[in-house]
Amino acid sequence: MSEGQAGEGGGREFERVATELRARIAGGRRYPLHSRLPSQRELAAEFRVSRDTVQRVLAELKSEGWIESRQGSGTRVIKSQRIQSPTSSQRLGPLIGAAFEQEDVTLDVYTLTSESLDVHIRLQAERIRSREIAPQRIALRVLLPSESLELPYPRALDPADAPRLRDRFRTITRRSTESLTHVLRELKAAALVPSVEFRIRHAPLTPTFKLYVINGVEVLHGLYQIVERDLVLDNGDQLRALDVLGLGATLTHHVQDDDPDSAGSVFVDSMRKWYGSVWDLLSEGPE
Repeated sequence: MSEGQAGEGGGREFERVATELRARIAGGRRYPLHSRLPSQRELAAEFRVSRDTVQRVLAELKSEGWIESRQGSGTRVIKSQRIQSPTSSQRLGPLIGAAFEQEDVTLDVYTLTSESLDVHIRLQAERIRSREIAPQRIALRVLLPSESLELPYPRALDPADAPRLRDRFRTITRRSTESLTHVLRELKAAALVPSVEFRIRHAPLTPTFKLYVINGVEVLHGLYQIVERDLVLDNGDQLRALDVLGLGATLTHHVQDDDPDSAGSVFVDSMRKWYGSVWDLLSEGPE
């Protein structure tokens, strides 16, 4: 399929392939650290897209720091999601996976776009469809920045590029939330998960960190690192901008224990209360 044939679908195809490759890298099973990706020709055939789309996706993943390409040696994974835990070495995929192995899954998320959240929920949905896990209830709440808020990032270095970058940001957010809605509704419609609750609200805050409150007893917290990098637009154009790397942010893992005064318990409790206060008092959106 050529880009001309793709028409309006070109951007959707780009995002579909990019999302799937991020999921494979983040999950750590299909493309673990230091592994090599299939050739551009193989990826184009697998996803039924043009090689131009694959090239743009790989350029995006390279700019995000996930992969590197060398002439004659192909493309390999050079980064994975890092979790800093006081008790053990962790990876985000298995942590989220362990949470979804419970019968009752609650997840409160504060994030910039929900793009990486969509990646991880899609991974768990595949496990549910394959009957590997069988949660009975999923309750997901997502806090995003207000759509009218003027954010400091992503920000184009050339002011003339600002409108296109703003459109890109809104498109990514819209696609991610629509994908989350679709995946969770499918799980409920197919009776794979009896109870599914999904709510999105917007707060007048610029996210400086990403936060996951998992089943009320674990917290993943990571500061967004601001970087200058090239961003790839749906039409293939690149522009220089200040951005943050959400999926690649290093996260710290905190767990509530039996001691209410322990560092883990205090942190989890404070983040849980912070989230609840912003959700109840600052955010707005459909319930």
